[in-house]
Amino acid sequence: MTNKIEIQARNMRLADNTREYVEKRAAKLERYLQEIDEVRVELAHVKTARSANDRQVAQITLRGKGFILRTEERADDVRAAFDTALDKMQRQIERYKGKHYRGRGDGRSAAEVVEEEWPVDETGELLPLIAKRKKFVLVPMTEEEAVEQMKLLGHDNFFVFFNAEQNSIQVLYRRRNGTYGLIEPVIG
Repeated sequence: MTNKIEIQARNMRLADNTREYVEKRAAKLERYLQEIDEVRVELAHVKTARSANDRQVAQITLRGKGFILRTEERADDVRAAFDTALDKMQRQIERYKGKHYRGRGDGRSAAEVVEEEWPVDETGELLPLIAKRKKFVLVPMTEEEAVEQMKLLGHDNFFVFFNAEQNSIQVLYRRRNGTYGLIEPVIG
């Protein structure tokens, strides 16, 4: 059951009727996948887009127990961008259910993310090399599932996951030629 629908607007003022439209349509995603915990919609106006038809951006992110699904679409109208992103999300949900819809029963969620931010130095001294730390729960998955999750999240460079087949933490990355590489850490 959807607990939370969060709507953010960037570089634009969101009209009340548009906000109501987005909330109403986003709430219907529960019909397709009932395990959704959070729906996040980001609507933005990008002034620097190459084409005027790509200035309105709609991004939808669904979080639930063991999954994160994300879509992004652009159009010349914010509602058109949102509708296209919503249609794409419905297709992703069907794809997710078809390939990955099986109960693992471990109670862990990949969406549980805890961020620790370092304090800003007001004295002008050098800040630490590591400015931000993130902790997240790793859900065991196969290499194929990691590639699929990397695509669904829109991560272009790398994806850290726990390889269930080899019982180790690994890093999946995209190579320049479009193929994928896998880093398998070994304690030396």
